[in-house]
Amino acid sequence: MKKRVLAAVMGSLFLAPVAKADMLLGIYAGAQGWNTSTSGGFSESSTGNATFNFDDETNTSFYVALEHFVPLVPNVKLNYTSLDSNGVTDLQASFEFDGNTYEENTSLLTETNIDTTDIILYYEIFDNDLVSFDIGLNGKYIDGTLYVEDADSGENGEVSFKGVIPMAYSRVQVGLPFTGLSAYAEGSYLSFDDHKVSDFQVAVTYSFVENLAIDMTLQVGYRDITVDIEDLDNVYADLGYDGVFAGLEIHF
Repeated sequence: MKKRVLAAVMGSLFLAPVAKADMLLGIYAGAQGWNTSTSGGFSESSTGNATFNFDDETNTSFYVALEHFVPLVPNVKLNYTSLDSNGVTDLQASFEFDGNTYEENTSLLTETNIDTTDIILYYEIFDNDLVSFDIGLNGKYIDGTLYVEDADSGENGEVSFKGVIPMAYSRVQVGLPFTGLSAYAEGSYLSFDDHKVSDFQVAVTYSFVENLAIDMTLQVGYRDITVDIEDLDNVYADLGYDGVFAGLEIHF
């Protein structure tokens, strides 16, 4: 009997710091694989945008969020997403890019390599097992390279651009008690000075590991990103990315 009581006391002492630490500091880390369809085009002038054909690609996203108990200090989330795509387009009109002119009916290879890093500062307005609601600001850093090549002659051009776009951020999650199931909607949006950028996703999640040490959650959802920029580092683009994704999140 004494041994059982001692074991119970020791177990409580061992688990208490873990539970307390989770109340004081929570870390979320996740990764997603995203089947991406791309549409739209780009140019170096406001009147020169062409519409290109892009193949579907598999892109990735990784994020980590830090939540704490300190009043008035926002929580922090970092989210990295790759937006890579390529394709072949038969031009319907002449297209100028990086000092070269590609004539009508040219078979043009196109490639976009864009990385976005979201630096999100947010507050938890509600946070319980039924409903959670976050609002904040997102500084989306875009770093991209646009490449085109004449499939016949090999003539090519490449332009790089980068910049930070401030956006409004929010997230809502609703849980179904005692099932491990929940659903969330998360998004960032900006419409300012001819820039229109949005990043929205909705998903259903299932928590299959949940204890005092670690939680693990599967995600299946849909994500839509629009990048409509006017003269960002002398680049004009109207690109859309959307598709289904699957992911895994770990909560320490």
